[in-house]
Amino acid sequence: MGLSQVCAVFFDLDSILINMPRVSRKGMLEVIKLLQSKYHFKEETEVVCDKVQIKLSKECFHPSNTCITDLRTLHWEETIQETKGGAANRKLTEGCYFLWKSTYLQHMTLADVKAMFTELQKDVCLLLLTNGERQTQREIEACACLSYFDANVVEGEQKVEKPAPSIFYYSCDLLGVEPGDCVMVGDTLETDIQEGLNAGLKATVWKDKNGMETLKSSPMPHYIVSSVLELPALLQRVDYKVSVSA
Repeated sequence: MGLSQVCAVFFDLDSILINMPRVSRKGMLEVIKLLQSKYHFKEETEVVCDKVQIKLSKECFHPSNTCITDLRTLHWEETIQETKGGAANRKLTEGCYFLWKSTYLQHMTLADVKAMFTELQKDVCLLLLTNGERQTQREIEACACLSYFDANVVEGEQKVEKPAPSIFYYSCDLLGVEPGDCVMVGDTLETDIQEGLNAGLKATVWKDKNGMETLKSSPMPHYIVSSVLELPALLQRVDYKVSVSA
């Protein structure tokens, strides 16, 4: 490929390499079966799972206050009580959480990006830079992706998180590269892209998963892609200019 302009590429995990909403939905379908067969839920099963999915998407976790297992079990407990009423049932809510978790871990696979990683490894260093709590993000091992990366940084294990530039400087030090020679690929403007801009990267690449235009008030990425598979071709033309390309 000959990527003389780029030394390293940093990837976020969620929704970049793995379709997390799809994987989570697999777990929800198993929970629906459990609620209907063992606990005799009816039409409210879909409502419960949809509400929990919304809670997961808006989740704000602070390791100093609680553990991720307690937080996510509480999502199920609150949602079931809101929907069905009655007293809290810890056995039920823990059963829902652990069934959902075990199922989505089984479906965490890289699939169509493996060939791309193999090709990129020939020319650049690859680093997985993902935010979140240590226990949750270490579950990335379930998708057997770590062999494709030269380093893996879990921000929940660091003192600061995105968009703090020090996270990126730490990542660069691990690989022995300079920020100006690196590219960040992510799907969240406020963290992934802002982080890359704060750190002075060569380029930031935003995966627009919703097909929406970037808001003028949002951090402006250098490049926009609809699929991470567009990355190899894009890297061939990355330069130091700030320009948005669809």
